[in-house]
Amino acid sequence: MRIYKAIAIASICINVSTAQEEITTSELKDHITFLTSDQNSGRYPGGKINKRVVSYIRKDFKNAGILPYAKSYKQTFKAKLRVKKGDEPKKAVKTWNVIGVIEGSDPLLKDEFVVLGAHYDHLGMGGGPSSKSDKIQIHHGADDNASGTSALLEIGEKLVAHKSELKRSVLLVAFGAEEQGLLGSKYFTEHPVVPLSKIKLMINMDMVGRLNQANQVYMGGAGTFPGGVELMKELAPPLGLSPVVHAGSVGGSDHVSFYKKKISVMGIHTGGHPQYHTPEDTVELINFEGQKKVCNYIFNAIMKVAGTPYPMEFIYQD
Repeated sequence: MRIYKAIAIASICINVSTAQEEITTSELKDHITFLTSDQNSGRYPGGKINKRVVSYIRKDFKNAGILPYAKSYKQTFKAKLRVKKGDEPKKAVKTWNVIGVIEGSDPLLKDEFVVLGAHYDHLGMGGGPSSKSDKIQIHHGADDNASGTSALLEIGEKLVAHKSELKRSVLLVAFGAEEQGLLGSKYFTEHPVVPLSKIKLMINMDMVGRLNQANQVYMGGAGTFPGGVELMKELAPPLGLSPVVHAGSVGGSDHVSFYKKKISVMGIHTGGHPQYHTPEDTVELINFEGQKKVCNYIFNAIMKVAGTPYPMEFIYQD
């Protein structure tokens, strides 16, 4: 155990010095281009393709200086795949959450956590109950949710560069099998790597790549922690964003699994579009400059909650 800790400390010392200070559109594009590539066939859970995507995320965490919370970045679980009513059931498949940690510096607050999450899976070739198109072809999922995954990687790298400013620790989680019914986040909250009582806020990014001309970024759940609505409104104008902030409206993505455990949450997105759950959700339609703004907005929110002794408690919302 001492050897493992020594390696971990050495690793982060080496990587912090090279961590990227700023989020870049070029790296956001590189991540989404890889995730939506034909070779990844829509990032369906299970099999070699799933392993390749998980390996990509794990390697990016490692290269950024984001450590595994335990000895492995991977949290393995079985996913029961959804089928249309009347179709033959499919066998459960092995898939993974990918978990990294950036430790805070405060002697007491470092044992509390902000979770930043995004699901990396999508619909594969389509044809399932979630697909909005009858086409059996690659559903690339650029906005849903390669955009959230790329944001997770870029924000994580920037957080490492600002690690010395963190008081609370940050867990970064790329969830598997969200499209199959929030399965990755459900598994995480049923098998947490830290006590759930120590998780003070979960921020979820699902479809953050299509900022519109009005610069509107949407979020639900901002009223589940003290001053959340006001905070998210205050952080937006310096970035030229127009936030649409809901105290409740805890929607249908991975943050719901945390909210059900009485953990404060925010679900952040840039709105729906006709390409949702169709093969036409491609990288060409991503607004990378807009996505960069949203990433910096989320980074600033994390620094406010994790970089200060911000008072946190769960507030129930109808």
